[in-house]
Amino acid sequence: MRLAIIAIGRLKDGPERELCERYRERALALGRGLGLSGPEIVELAESRGRRPDERKRDEAQAITAKLTPGLLIALDERGRSLTSDAFAARIATARDAGTAAASLVIGGADGLSDEIRDRADLTIAFGALTIPHQIVRALALEQLYRAMTIIAGHPYHRA
Repeated sequence: MRLAIIAIGRLKDGPERELCERYRERALALGRGLGLSGPEIVELAESRGRRPDERKRDEAQAITAKLTPGLLIALDERGRSLTSDAFAARIATARDAGTAAASLVIGGADGLSDEIRDRADLTIAFGALTIPHQIVRALALEQLYRAMTIIAGHPYHRA
């Protein structure tokens, strides 16, 4: 199963990009033996719309254009909290069912549109706090790597 993170906004060089790349590389290496490839990072430009609803609509169109059929996971503050074990189980279940891809989507400064949230198979929140998209991306990559370690039975995860 191919994994992708589709994110509005681009990470500049610096510690956030380095942290994201560290977890992406770990996931790439571990995933091969688990039937998981990626995660690929797809960065999309922020909308230049004047109003929040216009920006979210534009960004939803850009996200939709990059989606691959499969499991769609929206990362949104209105989502539900999952344990790492439950997240890993969701990824493993999709993989075992023959799902071709799983995409995690991260909205821009205004968040995700209702269209994307409604279309998502799962909407996850990393808590009720407002978190910058750069940090959400690092958290998503870390959780993908952690899910892989759980699936592999690796001692990295200590439940």
